[in-house]
Amino acid sequence: MNDNGSPLRGRIALVTGASRGIGYESALALAKAGAHVIATARTQGGLEELDDAIRGATGERATLVPLDLAEGDGIDHLGAALNDRFGRLDILLHAGAMLGNLTPVAHLDPKLWDRVVAVDLTAAYRLIRSFEPLLRESDEPRAIFLTSSVAVRPRAFFSAYAATKAGLEALVRCWADEVESTGIRAVIVDPGRMRTRMRAEAYPGEDPINLPHPREIGPMLVELAHGPRGLPSATLTFSGWSAGRSAVPS
Repeated sequence: MNDNGSPLRGRIALVTGASRGIGYESALALAKAGAHVIATARTQGGLEELDDAIRGATGERATLVPLDLAEGDGIDHLGAALNDRFGRLDILLHAGAMLGNLTPVAHLDPKLWDRVVAVDLTAAYRLIRSFEPLLRESDEPRAIFLTSSVAVRPRAFFSAYAATKAGLEALVRCWADEVESTGIRAVIVDPGRMRTRMRAEAYPGEDPINLPHPREIGPMLVELAHGPRGLPSATLTFSGWSAGRSAVPS
């Protein structure tokens, strides 16, 4: 159905957090693989830069949707709009997230806690709720959620981020079980140490030159997005893919 040069030709891909970092590079990689990208983020300027990059690489335009993931009604409205325009969604890539302050649990500001929970956890539930019907209309639907090692190996001062990523993983695994009999395959991906603004905020003394660039994860996500029909739901790491050069579990 797809040629090797454009394995995602004709596919519709929604990418959150697409204005910078892993979301930006992933959206660009999916577009280069032939997908029509619907890019969401809060930053209009970053989305426009992505659109320029996609147009320069492919000659095609992305669909840009300024969206705050903390606003669940906006996610619902986007679902309705995509249903009217496309009638399906083939790829959901949830890269949007926020770190929050690195501080002791007892010092966390309640408003900041609520926002981290809204962006990093509740938004994933709202995305599933709004887009599962559209994914069911695809012949090979893929839902990819980015996580972090702190979800399973929590450490001091990362409480809000770690708790919400752990919750996201549990949420996605429950959902994957629920839709196992459908064509939907949900995959959790841990990018690991990567040269992003969030990583710099978390580890300000770290030399970023020694870290992989976010563009390096693009091929893995493209592979996951057009994996075989029987691709199982799974949790994968970028480091494991780099070592084995395949994101599809054997």
